Amino acid sequence: MLFNKSPKTIDEQIELLISRGMIITDHPKVHDVLTHVNYYRLGAYWLPFEQDHENHIFRSGTYFDDVLNLYIFDRKLRLLVLDAIERIEVSCRTQWAYFMAHNHGSHSYLDSTLARKESYWVSNLQSLENEVKRSKEVFIEHYKNKYTQPDLPPIWAVSEVMSLGLFSRWFTNLKPMATRKKIANQYNLDHEILASFLRHLTEVRNICAHHSRLWNRKFTVTLTIPKNPTYLAEKMNQNEKRRLYNTLVMLNYLLNFVSPNNSWYKQLIELIQEHQINHNLMGFTEKHS
Repeated sequence: MLFNKSPKTIDEQIELLISRGMIITDHPKVHDVLTHVNYYRLGAYWLPFEQDHENHIFRSGTYFDDVLNLYIFDRKLRLLVLDAIERIEVSCRTQWAYFMAHNHGSHSYLDSTLARKESYWVSNLQSLENEVKRSKEVFIEHYKNKYTQPDLPPIWAVSEVMSLGLFSRWFTNLKPMATRKKIANQYNLDHEILASFLRHLTEVRNICAHHSRLWNRKFTVTLTIPKNPTYLAEKMNQNEKRRLYNTLVMLNYLLNFVSPNNSWYKQLIELIQEHQINHNLMGFTEKHS
């Protein structure tokens, strides 16, 4: 089929929504929203309000404000999740740099014998070299100006310029079991569970960083649900492994190590209540609420 749709003005977009059954009580407000938030972006948030998706007909009683409320909630949710990810990522990179340095040396990441798969190590090292070259951090420039060998800074420096995705791949490919366990033990987790969560967290972080829909997302990369500690095994939802709920549980669990007595989960629940969100689409159930 040949695509032959022409672009619509803001007023035409509003009329189209009204013709499909959406109730709009404040035209100037909706015009302003659609001027700054793409119609196509908002479409992901009015989808749950459609009774006929093929023809895009809304359920009776659907207000534009209901859609906007969901959109604003998701934006706040992404910021809250990013806040947790930042603290956890910084902590995990710190543990990796510390135990790698103390167990294997200041430039241990250059040692391919520490990798499970050398081909992955080569690829990861190339990515790291590129990230160091792009970096304008003062401590990177200081190393380059003062030292000639090795070409790259020590692990406690390069860990600060690694992306979450690269760090996740590096930890996953780490071979020495004792070092893997020491890092994961900081969070009372099995090392494979931590590796799984870091891979999953990379996808979640990218979704948040690119302002994509998060609240009812089905993830491609899922986290492995731990058997221990028992708290996590009982708290997580085995039937909704691709939904956000299990991610939120793990974020809260790790935050309690990284930042004890934090109010993150309280803020999350208050946010859900403030916007009166149906949290079932996030993977919550009555048991897990």
